[in-house]
Amino acid sequence: MDSVTSSQPPKLLDQLRERIRYRHYSLRTEQAYVHWVKRFIFFHDKRHPREMGRLEVEAFLSHLANVGKVAVSTHHQALSALLFLYREVLGTELPWMTEVGRPKKPKRLPVVLTQTEVRRVLDHIDDQTYQLMARLLYGTGMRLMECVRLRVKDVEFERREILVRSGKGDKDRVTMLPDSLIDALRAHLGRVREVWLADRAMGRPGVELPSALARKYPNAPEEWGWFWVFPSRAESTDPRSGITRRHHVYEQNLQRAIKQAMQGAGLAKPASTHSLRHSFATHLLQSGYDIRTVQELLGHSDVSTTMIYTHVLNKGGRGVVSPLDR
Repeated sequence: MDSVTSSQPPKLLDQLRERIRYRHYSLRTEQAYVHWVKRFIFFHDKRHPREMGRLEVEAFLSHLANVGKVAVSTHHQALSALLFLYREVLGTELPWMTEVGRPKKPKRLPVVLTQTEVRRVLDHIDDQTYQLMARLLYGTGMRLMECVRLRVKDVEFERREILVRSGKGDKDRVTMLPDSLIDALRAHLGRVREVWLADRAMGRPGVELPSALARKYPNAPEEWGWFWVFPSRAESTDPRSGITRRHHVYEQNLQRAIKQAMQGAGLAKPASTHSLRHSFATHLLQSGYDIRTVQELLGHSDVSTTMIYTHVLNKGGRGVVSPLDR
C-alpha cells in the first residue's frame, strides 16, 4: 500500500510549488500563483489544465475583468500564473500563449505628500518602532518589504549607508542612511540585540536565510549580523520549512500604523505606505538632485520609470502660467 502511494506522481499544485521554489520565486509569488491556478481549475469545473487551452484561459480572464472587476495589475498576475503553469509545470509551449491579450496598464501619477504632510503623518505614529520604520521608508526610499526584511549586517553607520539586498527584481543596491536617524537606529538595535541574546540563550532556531545560505553557512542563522533589524515580537512557523522561529515584523502591522497616522493627520489624499517612497523621490528632484542619482537610489532598471516623478517640477500645466493669473 505504501509503495503504491509513494509511486504516485505529485499533485499538480505540489508540482507548481516545487517549480516555483526551484526558480527561487518569493513565498508571496508562490501563494499568488497557487491561488490563481486553483481559481482557474474551479472556474472550469475542476477540469485538468492539460485538457484546456486558449479559450478556457481567455474565458477565465474575461470573467475576472468583466464580472470580478479586478484591477489591471491583478489581471496581469492571474495571466502570469497561468502562463507559468503551462510553460514551467506542464511543459506546454503552445502558440496561443503569446497571443493571449494583456490589458493595458493605465498611466497614473503617484500620490505624493508634501514635506509638511509627511511630517504630520510621522508625528501621528505612536509606536516607536513603526515610527522609525516609517521614517526609514521616507528617508531612504526603500520599499515596504525591503524595510521589514532589513538585516543588521546591512546597516553601515560609518559610511551612512544601507545595503538593500534582493530588492525588486532580486537586485541589490545602496541607499543613504539619514543622519537624523542614526541615534534612534543605534538605540533600536541595542534593544533588538537583547531579543537576539534571549533567543540564543533559549536555544531557539536562528532566522531564515535566503536561498541555500543556511546549508553553506550553517551557523549564520544564529549570528547577530543576520538577525532582523525589525524582528517580530513573537515566533511563527515558516510555511515552507515548518520551522518555528522568529521572523521579521509583520508588514501589515506597519501598513496599518501608517494608514491610521494618515487618517489622524487629516489627509484627503488617497495615500498609502508606498506614498512615502514616492515622496522621497519627488522631494529629491525638487531639491535639485539629478534623475540618474534618484534612479539609482530607487533601484529602477529604466530611467523612464523614474521620469514619472518629474511631473512635480512643472508645477501643473507643464509650467504654463494660467491666463487667469496674468
